[in-house]
Amino acid sequence: MPTPLSPEVKQLIDRPNFAHLATLMPDGSPQSVPVWIGRDGEHLIICTGEGSLKAKNTRRDPRVALSIVDFTNPYEEVQIRGRVVERRSDPDLKTMDPISHKYTGKPFPMRNPDGRVALIIEVEKERYTKLPFEHTPPK
Repeated sequence: MPTPLSPEVKQLIDRPNFAHLATLMPDGSPQSVPVWIGRDGEHLIICTGEGSLKAKNTRRDPRVALSIVDFTNPYEEVQIRGRVVERRSDPDLKTMDPISHKYTGKPFPMRNPDGRVALIIEVEKERYTKLPFEHTPPK
């Protein structure tokens, strides 16, 4: 059952924060990788190549988990569970380029369009937390 994203989670996703995407390997073990993330309304977007492990894993089992920590305040974070509900071919990088701009201010530099895909994720559960700590590690 899809869950609407809270305003706090949308803001966390819309800022240039890295996400960690967990997928399931054929033997059921988890595989986690840092990724750029985009948003289309209530859906999340992860762009990749069809030959990547995350693309292969989600083709076989669409269930995913993501965690996102705010870049400037690591005590603001969200944990998400969901599933890949669509695989959009992206040979012209029309989906990838806006996400690249969010993180680098430039179009995606690897312009080989073969096998580019946008994984569209429907959120089933979100857990947002902002702890009252200040990130001041000792020097």
